[in-house]
Amino acid sequence: MKEKTALHNQAPPQRRGVSRRELITSAAGALVGVLLIGLVWFLVGRENDATLPGVGELNRPAPDLTLPTLDGDTLRLADLRGKVVLVNFWGTWCEPCKEETPALQVAYQRLQSEGLVIVGVNLRRQEPGDDAVRDFVRQYGVTYPIALDVEGEAARLFQISPIPVSYFIDPEGTIRYVRIGTLTADDVATLFARLRQKAAQGTLQDFWTSAHTGATVAREARVSHAGE
Repeated sequence: MKEKTALHNQAPPQRRGVSRRELITSAAGALVGVLLIGLVWFLVGRENDATLPGVGELNRPAPDLTLPTLDGDTLRLADLRGKVVLVNFWGTWCEPCKEETPALQVAYQRLQSEGLVIVGVNLRRQEPGDDAVRDFVRQYGVTYPIALDVEGEAARLFQISPIPVSYFIDPEGTIRYVRIGTLTADDVATLFARLRQKAAQGTLQDFWTSAHTGATVAREARVSHAGE
């Protein structure tokens, strides 16, 4: 960021006359750039046109997470392979979490039988005790599993900052979507359906391969054009 500011503050270079050939070359280069950007957007956007506003796409393996649960059991994220998993980070003091929790419960009741797993990861080290978490769960009628991030390890592995934040993990154990802020039950249903459809069609890997290929084509074309 500092580098960009420093560059922005530099005095503008002295201008000189521009030849017709340079103008044509510059225009051609700009046209190539626009076409390449369009190609990348086509390759990525053809599978991305239904993404919800505020939902980011990721492509990284989910951490190998093992946490105690509020019920005294142990939850291992790896044991949930084969299902679409929504990992939601929350706290009892978080006002947006209070707004979001009923929606997550509705989504869980609707979609659990279809294979959706919701795991609520409570930032336990910031709570006054387990009783505060239990009271919250009881008040909002939560029936999906509640895991306790006692040491803050889960927050570190998922690199969270504000809460609530939710991660959607595909059946292969790869994080595909992230939402910073609240989700509605319809949001959950939409993203769940998309991941299930892609998994059934075997297009999850194809989608990310296409995106990577498009970016590589654009990068190589820019390098080739610069060397001419």
